[in-house]
Amino acid sequence: MFVHLGDARAVASYRRSGIRVSRGRVRPTGVFAMPVLPDYFVSHQWLRELKRRGVRTFVGISFRCPDEERVFVGHYRHAHAAMSAAAAAKLIMDAPDARGYEVIVPRRIDAGEIQSVRSVNRVVGWRYYPEAKGKQPFCRCRACSRGEIRAKRLWVKDEDA
Repeated sequence: MFVHLGDARAVASYRRSGIRVSRGRVRPTGVFAMPVLPDYFVSHQWLRELKRRGVRTFVGISFRCPDEERVFVGHYRHAHAAMSAAAAAKLIMDAPDARGYEVIVPRRIDAGEIQSVRSVNRVVGWRYYPEAKGKQPFCRCRACSRGEIRAKRLWVKDEDA
């Protein structure tokens, strides 16, 4: 069982058409997901980082993936390895620090494969990168931090720069 975090405004679309493959520069392409684990934080760790993109309310879309299906798994900063879905879930569960891991299913998820769509009511996770807590951003100018949460606190005055 895997969970994909999606926009709550598109619930009808998910139930009707399933989950589409993400578009963009990410390689390999596919549907981003995390295995449903006993640790809620690890399963939903991407929620806070995804909120930075402007979506206000998220839902967790749970779907089943056959154990032997090939998926890509790895830390978001490093190359992903191809392995079975069951091995990917075990890799993340046994990792000493599972923050930053992601699973990419290289196909769309059909509506029939979706088990449930639930609201995600707890904001958990990390912003920027998993170890960012308590560290100042690299650049604190107005252009780079525009639109960020509490960005005005971080801005440096022109005479300080």
